[in-house]
Amino acid sequence: MKTLEPQQIKEIAEQLDCGFRAFIHKETLELIFIPNLDKYPEMEMEAWENEVNRLDENFTDYFEVEGMSSTESFRVMEGFMESLSDKTPLKEKLYHALNNKKPFSGFKFIIDNSGEFRQRWFKYKEESLCAYVIDQLYWLQPDKE
Repeated sequence: MKTLEPQQIKEIAEQLDCGFRAFIHKETLELIFIPNLDKYPEMEMEAWENEVNRLDENFTDYFEVEGMSSTESFRVMEGFMESLSDKTPLKEKLYHALNNKKPFSGFKFIIDNSGEFRQRWFKYKEESLCAYVIDQLYWLQPDKE
């Protein structure tokens, strides 16, 4: 049975995080990415015309990997905050950001100015996104009896 390589899972996670839709061919495991027009309605689709045509002509041959909802993304940010030591001043700052208006922009501002923790956040986020993608790929697993 074919399985996706870790690098392919990472690529799917990255593309979803960048606002793309991700599709996997059910037999060949070919990946197709197209912009998510729900997030970027002004995006010109000409550059992805070939991919869109392949999907239109063979849509049932592909599985779409869903991107995270804002609720799920919020939970990832909460998880990162909870993973920090209580002694870390950053934890309290992130707690306040997540419990105030505009939690996403507040969290991003604090992380962007957090020095070494910024890279830790990116690693945590990447691992969370990859786990999210893997959870959707149950159909690739051999039947368990």
